[in-house]
Amino acid sequence: MRLPTVAIRHATAALEPDGKTIRFRITLDADTDASGRVRIPALGIDTTVTIVRGQGECTAQFKGDAWSPDNPVCYDVIYEAGGDAFRDRVGFRTIATSGTDILLNGVKIWLKGVCVHEDDRALGKVSTEADVRRRFRHLKELGANFARLSHYPHHEHVARIADEEGILLWAEVPVYWAIAFDDADTLADAENQLSELITRDINRASIILWGVGNENADTDARLAFMSRLATRARSLDPTRLVSAACLINRETFTIEDRLAAHLDVIGINEYFGWYEPDFSSLDRLLANSDPDRPVIISETGADALAGHRSAGRVLFTEDWQAEFYRQQMRRITATPYIAGIAAWLLYDYRTERRQTGFQRGWNRKGLIAEDKETKKLAFSALAEQFAAFGAN
Repeated sequence: MRLPTVAIRHATAALEPDGKTIRFRITLDADTDASGRVRIPALGIDTTVTIVRGQGECTAQFKGDAWSPDNPVCYDVIYEAGGDAFRDRVGFRTIATSGTDILLNGVKIWLKGVCVHEDDRALGKVSTEADVRRRFRHLKELGANFARLSHYPHHEHVARIADEEGILLWAEVPVYWAIAFDDADTLADAENQLSELITRDINRASIILWGVGNENADTDARLAFMSRLATRARSLDPTRLVSAACLINRETFTIEDRLAAHLDVIGINEYFGWYEPDFSSLDRLLANSDPDRPVIISETGADALAGHRSAGRVLFTEDWQAEFYRQQMRRITATPYIAGIAAWLLYDYRTERRQTGFQRGWNRKGLIAEDKETKKLAFSALAEQFAAFGAN
């Protein structure tokens, strides 16, 4: 297909914080003046855009239905400029924080979710549309409204399908563990990946969180690196929240990370009851902490080999994995500043560093085995906990 002489490079539509105004932006691939047009036929919107030196924006009143997991309505948006036309399907919603709450369309929501990897026993690191739709079908069976796309940009059809299905998303870049935080080229790479991810998915209503890192030691270099990513995320997209999986202070046993000051939502990865033998340390952590913004348990889980059964705290059994989630949810849902959970994780996945007799090259923390069909006891246990916690 041959593009016109002046083409649309990028176009966005987002609901302003007032929940009543849509702001449209059009960027051309040439530094030129032009007249543009934006239409949403289903809403009766038809407005002109004055484009100066390749950039233009306009607003229109929003009188449609707000997008949400319960009502994932999307509208056809048609952009025209410079002899080019571009059509997208967009949902409109607001996402914000108030104290330690997360607000979707101005209403408090509790994120009931699970982490997901792009991995398949037969296809490897490939994500087909059928696999994504199965993934979201299992999320809905779980009673989840949220997924963390761990730990890298997932295929572009993931967010589009999430828009259709009504699943909220945390999307992130692969800034995890001990990367070279003091290296300028590494920072440039991370900023580029974050910029490309946001540019690609900025019109997807399902994405509410941009993740800028995972499990990094709180050093000066890391703070400078990741705070810059948080700033970049907000400059490219002020309509969403920024988060990262932070660490805890092991001396004071509190949620304490200097990066938190640069985030809208604090993520915490914790495995009390698995890597640490009981839940008393989790009780201590939750009681000692008093964050001023929402916290999401961005990872927690326990390994279980499908079919392996035993009573009590016997590791790698389905029984203990199920009890692990009952114990976790009892504590998490009773903590006012926690606004959600992303259980680690939906399916067992291949990883060579896991080599116990039960794992043999697989992370067995999936709620479903690697065949993506066999549900472990923890699946129904967590589903019961989600259902008991209410509609939100």
